[in-house]
Amino acid sequence: MQYRGLTLDPFQAEAIGHLQRGESVLVSAPTGTGKTIIADWIVEEALRAGKQVIYTAPIKALSNQKYRDYVRMYGEDKVGLVTGDLVIHRDAPCRVMTTEILRNMLLAEESFDNLAAVILDEVHFLDDRERGTCWEEVLIYLPPTVQTVGLSATIANLQDFADWMTSVRGHKVNVVLEEKRAVPLDFFYACRDTGLMDPAAFKKAVARKRGRNEEPHPRDRDRAPRRGRPVRRTRDTHCFHMMEQNGMMPYLYFVFSRKDAELYARSLYEEVERSLLSPEQQERANARLRQAVTELGAALDPELRALYARGIAFHHAGLHVQLKALVEELYEAKLIQVLYCTSTFALGINMPARSVVFDGLMKFNGRNVAPLSTRQFMQKAGRAGRRGMDEVGHVVIRADIDDYAETAPLVEMYRQGKYESVRSSFSLSWNSVVNLLATHDERQIRAIVEKSFLSWHLSRSVEQQLQRADALEQDPGEKKRGNGRDLKEARRLRRRAERDEGRVWEQFQSKVGFLQRIGYLDEKQGFNAGARVLQNLQIAEIFTTELFLAGLLDELDTPTLFGVLCAIVADLPRGAQPNFRPTKEDRELVRKIIGHLGSAVVKGADEHSEVETTFCPDLLPIGRAWAEGKSLNEVLFMVAHVTDLSGDLVSCFRRAKDLAGQLKEVVRDVSELRERYTSMMKLVTRDEVEVVG
Repeated sequence: MQYRGLTLDPFQAEAIGHLQRGESVLVSAPTGTGKTIIADWIVEEALRAGKQVIYTAPIKALSNQKYRDYVRMYGEDKVGLVTGDLVIHRDAPCRVMTTEILRNMLLAEESFDNLAAVILDEVHFLDDRERGTCWEEVLIYLPPTVQTVGLSATIANLQDFADWMTSVRGHKVNVVLEEKRAVPLDFFYACRDTGLMDPAAFKKAVARKRGRNEEPHPRDRDRAPRRGRPVRRTRDTHCFHMMEQNGMMPYLYFVFSRKDAELYARSLYEEVERSLLSPEQQERANARLRQAVTELGAALDPELRALYARGIAFHHAGLHVQLKALVEELYEAKLIQVLYCTSTFALGINMPARSVVFDGLMKFNGRNVAPLSTRQFMQKAGRAGRRGMDEVGHVVIRADIDDYAETAPLVEMYRQGKYESVRSSFSLSWNSVVNLLATHDERQIRAIVEKSFLSWHLSRSVEQQLQRADALEQDPGEKKRGNGRDLKEARRLRRRAERDEGRVWEQFQSKVGFLQRIGYLDEKQGFNAGARVLQNLQIAEIFTTELFLAGLLDELDTPTLFGVLCAIVADLPRGAQPNFRPTKEDRELVRKIIGHLGSAVVKGADEHSEVETTFCPDLLPIGRAWAEGKSLNEVLFMVAHVTDLSGDLVSCFRRAKDLAGQLKEVVRDVSELRERYTSMMKLVTRDEVEVVG
């Protein structure tokens, strides 16, 4: 099968065949195998037929990239972008948006009569602890006539996932599985004591170095080095020399902190002292950088320009939005040979390399330091190997002799492809709860809630537990002598089944009960002021509602109000230190706000949601400065940090603008207040906040 002059792979042709018959698909394939071609086909087909199509992504960066891609393919008049803080051609036939936006549109019961299909990119995000519920809600609320295209990384319980989707969508969701990569991967260890070696050779080298022929015992790693013999650690610069000598460039070097991404890039620049680009590439790079100096101004300082000119760069979520776009452009043009990056570069962005290097395999997951899951590892490793350019992709793990006992089992697990299952994280937001109550009766809501992947999984588990209990009870009965152990186990299984049955519905009812106790709902679930406000809020829902109901937001001047919204929606990264002292007025304001944060209402809501609402006072003056017209560079001088915070602050301003838009809906019937939020949103939408990036 041909598409756009390309001969499709069998899995691509199979998926498109299902879509041609009006069916839905769940496509699971390794990173870099061409899943997006299937999405592109359904977009083009919908536009050709005069229908609408929606592409959803888990992060705004990916949404913005797909928007740019589709504008290039179909033109600005055909493509829209809706991400909360950015709205472009909202009624375009092809709309790119975050999953939360589509969920909100469905809850608001917007018309989707002409919608042909919805693409859910990175649909395995359904198991994300904080945001996964949105994916389930979208699949539950979408009209059954809409085709769905789920694009997923490899997961262990693929058929279960598809069976659940089939039950929810009301029509068959076909599994399309591709396990083979278009470009195979070779694995290596990079160690300064041994050089670059494949796993088998490195295992032997470790044994030789330790003077024996078996694997080192894990406890050996904890032994202190002999006095007078400092540990020789392998550094990223050692990896560079190995990669260059073995013809493995260009490569991505994945680190787990922004600080390391910037530090390593600058260290390599200082050590190499030469360009990594050919003369022709240097000429192209310098021409683009001369142009970029005019476009970006102070954001592209001489140090960064020199770094990029040598073919070295770094990329992370905190990077200035225009610098991030420039780095991506240079990389796509093959003018970056070594790119130090964090996990955000791996998520969906189509930018492969010949090789990928891992600085380590352990990452802080929000609670503790743990190994990368196979899915996380392969999402990064899958960037190795450029289709049509490389016969093989190289995956390199920076390691030392003493690291072997810890890294070897992980590397083997990744190589064998022992992927994790997708597990439901279903937990309706407060906004979803009140909107369901506003638009459905109890019977309908229960039917919706019990369509969740969590409820589906629990129902199957209950069925298995009851079958097992029946079998145990039948067995003692046939023996005509009671088997106490079997009967006890049967009773335990029945108690567990009873506990699991209806658990998701009980959680919903518990949240409704809480809203009644705090007075947002009356005894008959009628809407009081709190519930009416909550209908429009999706960020720090209960906390923001409490501040609004207390009248605290109405007392503030516009710049200070925006500063408070910034403090609600974001936190400064660890290690960031403000270069200012709060005023007496700000301290008093923060004291009032913190009082609401610590209230029984907000704490109770956090317990029900299993999340912690936060407030960052240091962002209040920063957000106010932006609303007062200060430039991003001026605002950056208000915070001391070892890495670029531009991207963090722009993201904060955009999210605060998003919350302002939600509050605008709360006061839509009060013209003076509505106009206040409208003017504030216009005031802060400028410069970097206005850029699609």
